[in-house]
Amino acid sequence: MTDPRHLVDTVLEIVGARADAEAVADVGTSALTRFANSFIHQNVSEDVAEVTLRVAVEGRVSSATTTATTPDGLAAFVGDTIDIATHRPPDAEWPGFGGRTDYPDVDHWDAATAHAHPTARAEAVRAFVAAGDGTAAAGYCRTEAHDVAYGNTLGRSAAGRYTTAIVDGIHQTPTSAGSGHGAGRALGAIDAASVGALAAARARDSVAAYDVKPGEYEVVLSPECVATIAVFLDAYGFNAKVAQDGMSFVEPGEQQFDGSIDIWDDASDPEALFVASDTEGTPKRRVDLVRGGETVSLVHDRRTAHRDGVESTGHATAAGDVSGPLGTNVFVGGGDASVEEMIASIDRGIYVATFNYCRVLDPKSLVVTGLTRNGTFMIENGSITGAVTTMRFTQSFIGALAPGRVRGIGSDGRFADSEFGPTMVHAPSMQLASWNFTGGAEG
Repeated sequence: MTDPRHLVDTVLEIVGARADAEAVADVGTSALTRFANSFIHQNVSEDVAEVTLRVAVEGRVSSATTTATTPDGLAAFVGDTIDIATHRPPDAEWPGFGGRTDYPDVDHWDAATAHAHPTARAEAVRAFVAAGDGTAAAGYCRTEAHDVAYGNTLGRSAAGRYTTAIVDGIHQTPTSAGSGHGAGRALGAIDAASVGALAAARARDSVAAYDVKPGEYEVVLSPECVATIAVFLDAYGFNAKVAQDGMSFVEPGEQQFDGSIDIWDDASDPEALFVASDTEGTPKRRVDLVRGGETVSLVHDRRTAHRDGVESTGHATAAGDVSGPLGTNVFVGGGDASVEEMIASIDRGIYVATFNYCRVLDPKSLVVTGLTRNGTFMIENGSITGAVTTMRFTQSFIGALAPGRVRGIGSDGRFADSEFGPTMVHAPSMQLASWNFTGGAEG
């Protein structure tokens, strides 16, 4: 397999003195095993090798990505990227590239996952399917391994590697479905049978679902739902570009959340995923976003940091000029309650397993509309009494987590699938005082 450090060195060598430049090389394997009707129907594996180059010629900047990693392909790629830069207008806010720096000693790598044979994924699928006992299962098992290198013409260099694994799927009856999700660094650490059993139980318990009236309900949200909330907070709030554009809800130093809420981003956490530097070669560090309910900071890349006169926090992304910096190792602090205890404390409410098709209506207040999916249940007198049909909600995610609105946080924190997978957030279940359901699936 190609060495990403060699690719970076080769590209910078070709650039030479023609421009200031930075290069990122990502080399690895992405493998996927899909199943439907409880049978595997597809197994694919792809070796990935791509290089992203950004050049600056007298303040004129361009960037591009290629998978043509032969010497001739790289030479043409570099020449085209530099040529494009010379025809662009000067970038008045160009912050320049970063110089040499130190990096945390982080290695989020599992060798067994990196070299996982198709049979290893098939065994995970088998365990998920077998947990259904008569239901029909569909979903996928994916393993990935990436070796990443960064370098620029100022001497900054970084390298890291990581693996990820996901088991995700549903079990179905003729009239219902239930979902389950497991993720992390190592395939061997995912209990696919338990993931499948949860999906099957949700499916069986969702038979004979009934409509309920729209309105405000106390809720218990699964880790998947909480992860979706966190992704929206990340993209539309803690993102420094969004804040600079005047569209973020964030008010640093204000108690915008319940005192039980802690949210942070930390690539150095032993449970974290991905590498410990961003696409600009900036080292990542722990960034507290919400501490004890108080909003404390934003995440930055070099451009947003330059505007605010601060240091980058190491959150540049490949699409950062458009979307801004993002947290990629987001953790939502856990509590000490079990899901059963949270349900037992509710007289009348709703348990939600998954959100679907969430879209922002107002970014400043983060009012979002979306649907429930694959496991929504009525809670009455401290017990789940039946399944509820798909419901639409229109809810401010900030308001839902506001002071006094969080009534319990689960001890079941794990990597959860968000609305915009495969982004993964480490999140627990959560009990909230109210959630605004506005109708059924039709509106």
